[in-house]
Amino acid sequence: MTTGIRVNQAAIGELDELAAVFDQYRVFYGQPSDVSAARAFLFERFEYRDSIVFAARDVRTDALVGFAQLYPAFSSISMARSLILNDLFVVPDARKRGIGQLLLDAALRYAKQTNAKGLELSTAAGNVAARRLYERNGYERDESFYHYFLSARP
Repeated sequence: MTTGIRVNQAAIGELDELAAVFDQYRVFYGQPSDVSAARAFLFERFEYRDSIVFAARDVRTDALVGFAQLYPAFSSISMARSLILNDLFVVPDARKRGIGQLLLDAALRYAKQTNAKGLELSTAAGNVAARRLYERNGYERDESFYHYFLSARP
């Protein structure tokens, strides 16, 4: 049920709209709203070509209804490129229309086009809807490695 949605690789001209939706995404994950900081962060990603952003738009209204953001990574063991699907978000009013699936499909196509080894992602344990979507698409939960994080900030 994805009729009426167009997904494309986002361009810097979409920055203001992306920043507003990116801010909603951050609020969803418990961060305070700060659209100007979201805009600055995304501007740097475009400016330094640090990430690839896919934008989902409703073709009837041209409204931005979701996005996915990929970051490149590399595996020394397999000597291959991989992609981290760091962000995927659909605005609440547009959910249950298959937009998340379209964004996952765009990410996978990009991975194949760039000869990436695969896609890696993480989501909050309580985000059951996202976990179901990922598992339906063949993503497997890592049972082999523990992932650690060390903060570099006070």
